[in-house]
Amino acid sequence: MAATCIIGPFRLDTQAGILFRGTEPVALGQRAVAVLRVLVEQAGIPVSKDALIEAAWVGLTVEEGNLPVQIAALRRVFANEPDGERWIETLPRRGYRFVGPVSLTTQASAAGAPPAADSPAATETLSLLVQPAVAVLPFQNMSGDPQQEYFADGVVEEIITTLSRFRSLLVIARNSSFTYKGRSVDVKQIGRELGVSFVLEGSVRKSADRVRITAQLIDASTGAHRWADRFDGALEDVFDLQDRIARQVVGLLVPKLEHSAIERAKRKPTESLGAYEYYLRGTAAIYRFTIREANVEALQLFKRAIELDPEFASAYGMAAYCYVKDRTNRWPTDDLARDIAETDRLARHAIRLGRDDALALATGAGALAYVVRDLDTGAACIDHALQVNPNLMWASYFAGFIKSWMGEPDAAVTHLAYAMRLSPVDPLMPLMQAAMAHAHFFAGRYEEASSWATTALQGTPNLLPALRIGASADAFAGQLEPAQRTVARLLQINPNERVSNLEAIYGPYRRPDDAWRYGEGLRRAGLPE
Repeated sequence: MAATCIIGPFRLDTQAGILFRGTEPVALGQRAVAVLRVLVEQAGIPVSKDALIEAAWVGLTVEEGNLPVQIAALRRVFANEPDGERWIETLPRRGYRFVGPVSLTTQASAAGAPPAADSPAATETLSLLVQPAVAVLPFQNMSGDPQQEYFADGVVEEIITTLSRFRSLLVIARNSSFTYKGRSVDVKQIGRELGVSFVLEGSVRKSADRVRITAQLIDASTGAHRWADRFDGALEDVFDLQDRIARQVVGLLVPKLEHSAIERAKRKPTESLGAYEYYLRGTAAIYRFTIREANVEALQLFKRAIELDPEFASAYGMAAYCYVKDRTNRWPTDDLARDIAETDRLARHAIRLGRDDALALATGAGALAYVVRDLDTGAACIDHALQVNPNLMWASYFAGFIKSWMGEPDAAVTHLAYAMRLSPVDPLMPLMQAAMAHAHFFAGRYEEASSWATTALQGTPNLLPALRIGASADAFAGQLEPAQRTVARLLQINPNERVSNLEAIYGPYRRPDDAWRYGEGLRRAGLPE
């Protein structure tokens, strides 16, 4: 199975399901990408309509007339290239054939062995990376105390944050890197799965008031060690140790970077290790995003972190994000006006304190835009967050939502595709997929919206935003039976869901008809008034 397909100036990442032109994701729906993948993997060979439909609409029965819509979308993308409109041939009564320029990179043989480091496949894969790409794996806790896992994880998270600030690096987000925690996986396999050329791993040993951090940088294509070092210091110097590790990694991967830039890139989340531990525990709770009790726990932990360190910008931002989850899920509240005021307070503190903290800016921006309904301030702050750290998954994720609300769905698709590339196996991936469904819905691509919603629901069947947008999209696509089934599931989870009370979960749509379309689709799908 090909991991990467080169199509003229385009690159199809088959694992992420994203088509790139250069380094920029192309605004192309998931079903169109699925069709393209089958065509290019059988380039020069006729592919039947049935095979393409089966690949793009897995497990669904759809009319044959849906397929030409995806073919037309692909031809529009290729139309600006020389003879690009002819790259996909129509074979009457047979199907389609791809005849454009294409080369495939094999991810692994049937036996599971990776390509040799000096093989054309391996060389081609690494040459595609315009930026050096690195994944920082969870460091091993050598303290002998399971309670110190949070400390070891915090060390890694700060190294990731520091590295992510460099535009010359592509750093895989923490949530994807941490899926390898506690697992023994070959570095070469990690490199293939995350699409990186380097892996940083290490260990942390904490005892009394001292800490020792070891780190090693490994070439993911060969498994060879490029660098290793040990860092010892007093516990209160832990943030300086993290910066020293990041400085050396940057120096190895991006020699042309001025090392003085790392000083500007530093972000000490807090001088209080107690506050930081509460923050990390809150972050762990927030990832259980469909469970109300977990959200309540996360909010309490973030507020405890703020009590211990009132200058902790990211803690304010994540606390504000808890109220975003409350509203998204329509979890009951005793006082909505009080919750909105508290969200406003937390978000503005995050933004004021975190002028160089992209996470604080991004979460504050999302909360202001969605809960407080201050879309203009949210848009300005998300732009600032992307300038501070263009490689932060959270920034691209919230940029996707905000662009959708502002009536720019194609820009939203681009941001969300990049968020998925930054963290391809993220626990929050269903939220990104649901956001992508919203973007395609407001672009009028209802079949693509339905496909993304279905994907989001595969691992999280109770994800309300995906259920709502999927039902509305199916209704507008003329697929009333699946739309009605989805509404039945929605009412099973939340019996009080009604068209008349949807305003509580709507985004702050800049285009007036967007809210109408959302509600009208659910009305057609059978949601009671």
